[in-house]
Amino acid sequence: MLINSCDLLDERIAKPVDKKFVFREPDQSGNDIEVRFIDSGYTKAILNSDKGRIYQEQKETFLDDNVRVEFFSKYNGNRISRLTADSVRIDDVTKNMTARGNVIVKSDSSGNKLETSILDWNNQTQRIFSNEFVRITTANEIIIGYGFESDQSLSNYKINKVSGTSYRNK
Repeated sequence: MLINSCDLLDERIAKPVDKKFVFREPDQSGNDIEVRFIDSGYTKAILNSDKGRIYQEQKETFLDDNVRVEFFSKYNGNRISRLTADSVRIDDVTKNMTARGNVIVKSDSSGNKLETSILDWNNQTQRIFSNEFVRITTANEIIIGYGFESDQSLSNYKINKVSGTSYRNK
């Protein structure tokens, strides 16, 4: 027994798709990407990624595959911390950045390490923050919680909802 299903097509299926969910080709794409965040001759950060895409209409840049960001001191130009993540979205207007997936920030000076799933960087204030679960490992302790804000060097941070602390054996 054969049934011709063309006549049974539900008219809801034929409705147009919402434009914001339509796949768009990037205006530019490339490999071995480097993005420098510079203000008045001062390099705030250097971002590297194996792949990148720029969407001019949305004013967004997406970087993924081996994303690395180095943050630099305004005072002496030295690197103060390094971030790694699965992907990064950059707002091309504000230059703010959101890192996603296996986000790790390690401080060069203190050795403190932050781990989370999503981390935002505010280009204007030079602060990093997250509303997600975070884990901070220092020389003396491991602190876990939800919600986090810090300077880029992880030397002055706060966790909004601490849910656990353990002291490390030396």
